[in-house]
Amino acid sequence: MKNSTNNVYLKSNHFVNIPMKKYIALFLLVFLSSCQVTETIHLNQDGTGKIEISKLREEQSYMQLMGEEYSKEEIFRDTTYVFQDLIAKHSETFSRLPAFEKAIFQKFNTVKVHNKKSSFEKEFRTTITQNFTRIAEVADLYKTEEYADDIENNYALVAEEHYYSVNFTFDGSTFKRLVKITDAVELKKQQEEIERLKIRFSKFKVVQNFILKYHFPRKIKSVSNANAKISEDKKSLELQFLITDCLVNPESTNLEVILE
Repeated sequence: MKNSTNNVYLKSNHFVNIPMKKYIALFLLVFLSSCQVTETIHLNQDGTGKIEISKLREEQSYMQLMGEEYSKEEIFRDTTYVFQDLIAKHSETFSRLPAFEKAIFQKFNTVKVHNKKSSFEKEFRTTITQNFTRIAEVADLYKTEEYADDIENNYALVAEEHYYSVNFTFDGSTFKRLVKITDAVELKKQQEEIERLKIRFSKFKVVQNFILKYHFPRKIKSVSNANAKISEDKKSLELQFLITDCLVNPESTNLEVILE
């Protein structure tokens, strides 16, 4: 599938002296305090399925946080790409990577990303999808955009500041969402930063929901998190968290679902 980009236009007079990586980190802190992230999985009995992660900026919340700067925003970007096409486009850069980095990136080969950022339509949404034959093969999708940025700009993968990983397993009867802390030092740094962020934005009423929506081939027998809402037909569930709580304690989103 070819990359497609329509009417790319970006104007920003703010943060111009901030290095791009730092600007991205700053933007994410603000964005994650004013958005809704939904992780949806459709799982079939044979283990195949589809996962989708949707990140939607909640405009009322974002407007509160940005104040008068909100009206000055002038952005239109609508881009779709498949990760393997991005690798092909930057094949020279990719060819110079060490084998372990190539292996990490190649796990994202079939991941599809659609980015829409429109200050005119007031719609800022990123949708990341991946079809799978076994859910254990699913990439750590929350890192997709940063890894794409690394390939495009020839950044070192080892410089990434990730501190947890997200994986899944399904053996036909038991489904697991497995979150593991990979860097305790970085976790502590992020926890401190998020606490400062929460104090800074405490006077605002913002939407920052993280929602899990899982659909299974058979009825659910039990769920490890008592807050999960099971559908009437008992074949799906929904579970909601606050994004900042998930970032402070990523392992709180671990989940085990046993099917009948």
